[in-house]
Amino acid sequence: MTTLRALIAAALVVATFGWAVAKLPPPPPLDDKAKAAAEEKKAKDAATADAAKAAQARAEDRVAARYIAEQKAKGKTVTPQMGPNSQPAAAPAKAGAKAPAKKQ
Repeated sequence: MTTLRALIAAALVVATFGWAVAKLPPPPPLDDKAKAAAEEKKAKDAATADAAKAAQARAEDRVAARYIAEQKAKGKTVTPQMGPNSQPAAAPAKAGAKAPAKKQ
């Protein structure tokens, strides 16, 4: 009996909430100035996210280098494992060497 009462109460709450949301007026359309400000904010957020991602990568590289150096001092050989999303570092090109041909 209490389960039935709880279900009825939950259904009543959901129905009332749906009715209240349906009665709300639509949001006003954005003008050109607001759209430009939103685009500028989106660009700033993307630049901040990129800077944070680069800082995170530098910090991870410092920690890995320190760990490898500590293990080397102990006489242990450590080979870093590449994660599934890691990009291998680009090897520096030698002067006069041609770039490898792309396979199709």
